[in-house]
Amino acid sequence: MDPTFRAQLFFAVLFVGTVCFIWRNIASKDFTLPQWCLWVSCIFITRVLWCVRIPRLEIATRERGVVFIANHRSSIDPFYFQSRLFFPMHWMVAREYCEHPAFRWFLKQCEVIPVNRGGVDIRSTKSAINLAQQGGAVGMFPEGRINTTDRLMLPVRPGVVLTALRANALIVPCHIEGSPFDKTAWSPFFMAARVRIRVGTPIDLSGEDAERFKQDEAGKFMREIVRQIALLANQPDFEPQLAGRRWKPDSL
Repeated sequence: MDPTFRAQLFFAVLFVGTVCFIWRNIASKDFTLPQWCLWVSCIFITRVLWCVRIPRLEIATRERGVVFIANHRSSIDPFYFQSRLFFPMHWMVAREYCEHPAFRWFLKQCEVIPVNRGGVDIRSTKSAINLAQQGGAVGMFPEGRINTTDRLMLPVRPGVVLTALRANALIVPCHIEGSPFDKTAWSPFFMAARVRIRVGTPIDLSGEDAERFKQDEAGKFMREIVRQIALLANQPDFEPQLAGRRWKPDSL
């Protein structure tokens, strides 16, 4: 056989095999082609640049909705969780980022939930509830902004609890340690890091009555969830604080 023809045949088979492999992986997961490409990139960069250590998120199975609640240290915090899931995870992201030309396409592919920074955003809350009711994985940062202080967590809002309750979803507290950030949303992509994610025991609120669940009860549950995150962070003496009704985030 002609050597040139053999080389061409080899690369043709390699190309077809690669296409089939990619298509098989896409077909076996709930990703579109752009999402699959982003997901593979996510796995690569989280492992190589940020050296992420995170357990398998086996609790997210599509059989029942899951709401992951975590402290917020960087713009890339959602990447760590998505790298461990085989279907899109939905995070609440500030609406101005979702509408920004530089981030709009990317965040649309990520199927994020746009949310207003201050006050109550009923539309985004309903979206989160619907996604969780359908067996989706929803991620929330109850601090509402990136925490650049030395404190474990900023004051939190209890709406996360009500969302999970109305969706009959499990709540999973998580702690993020070592996430890189330097003032801008894209800064982590130029920073090496060693990130560790600790995942707590799922909390099941299915025995609670969503209609009778009051705001103050949500606050108590939210404090307990933050205490669980504090235990994961080895800060058992941390005392959670709730954000007031007039809570307004900074620009981050």
